[in-house]
Amino acid sequence: MFRKLIFFQFHLIFLFSMVSGQVSIRIFADQKPSSAVLNVTEGKYELDAYDGKYLPLASDETVILAIYNGKIAVKTQNAKGFMCDSLIVKGLTGNDKFSFRVNGSPIRNLYGGDLQCLYDLGTMVFVNNCDIEQYISGVVRTEGGPGKNLEFHKSQAVLARTYMYRHIERHIIDRYNLCDNIHCQAFNGISGDSVINKAALETKGIVILDTDSTLVLSAFHSNCGGETSVSEDVWLSGHYYFKSVIDPYCRNSRNASWKKSIPLSEWEGYLKNSGFVADEKIPESYNFQQTSRQNNYRAASFSLPFSKIRNDLDLRSGFFSVKRESDSIVFSGRGYGHGVGLCQEGAMVMAGRGFKYDGIIRFYYSGIIITDIKNARNLESDLR
Repeated sequence: MFRKLIFFQFHLIFLFSMVSGQVSIRIFADQKPSSAVLNVTEGKYELDAYDGKYLPLASDETVILAIYNGKIAVKTQNAKGFMCDSLIVKGLTGNDKFSFRVNGSPIRNLYGGDLQCLYDLGTMVFVNNCDIEQYISGVVRTEGGPGKNLEFHKSQAVLARTYMYRHIERHIIDRYNLCDNIHCQAFNGISGDSVINKAALETKGIVILDTDSTLVLSAFHSNCGGETSVSEDVWLSGHYYFKSVIDPYCRNSRNASWKKSIPLSEWEGYLKNSGFVADEKIPESYNFQQTSRQNNYRAASFSLPFSKIRNDLDLRSGFFSVKRESDSIVFSGRGYGHGVGLCQEGAMVMAGRGFKYDGIIRFYYSGIIITDIKNARNLESDLR
């Protein structure tokens, strides 16, 4: 009963955050920070260690955090150092930004909003509470890169926003919404790219739904090699909106093709470990031509999923042909990534040719609805 009550309380907190336009992201989630440096770059902040006192932080002020004897040691420029179990650095103007780095790294990421910090199991946990669209633009910059066409960035923003809402409670038990690495969506702080920021704002609240008004699985990849994959060929489950699409737009792009060679002995060892038994009376060439996407590589009666080979051998995609050349095996591949959903390099070309973001998304996703998040069935009663 107590666990259910706590879960319900967290659920209400997260729903309030969504209605107020805020999202909580654990930053540096794949690291174990023992020290950190925060510098106020814009606006005004106050530091609250939950002791009834508030420490004002002016622009350009620096805060140093470090683990010491199971607590957080805090030092600012204009006050004495102190120890605490947790704290929050809270923005006061509504347009507050800070730079942040951990463990002595020279790389400073820029964030907006507030920063919560607590000590947990030998590390410091940092949670950035920021504006949703500010977060979306940061994801677009990290996942898609800066300097692209506005309509491409809009398509990425809609995908990122769809993902965020679909997984908004992924880390509910940890008291934040999402983390900043590929377990959720990559987020390295807010974007300074004006085109990306414009793309997020001009698609504010827009997501992708299926025919049941449920948020879709918003998958994308770098390059499909000219043909996207159906989801059941890559993952355990299939989704009707991930049909195989012939894509003429990405074929001349940077990641459209690739090659990799390995020793024949390594390939034979790999196949043997995967259950292949060679017939000594019939020499195997191991050649297999994949001109359109297929599920399995085949040698005689043996078969193995291309997706498994790709993961095991760290290949760029599962869309490749196999050819034996003397004592080597040559993989001639097309595309980069799992091949499901939106092809980023194809979408970039489409945007450059005048396609709008919704047309780009509909090219790669079949039978979907592009609409406001308030129309999503699984959030409708909570957000209205």
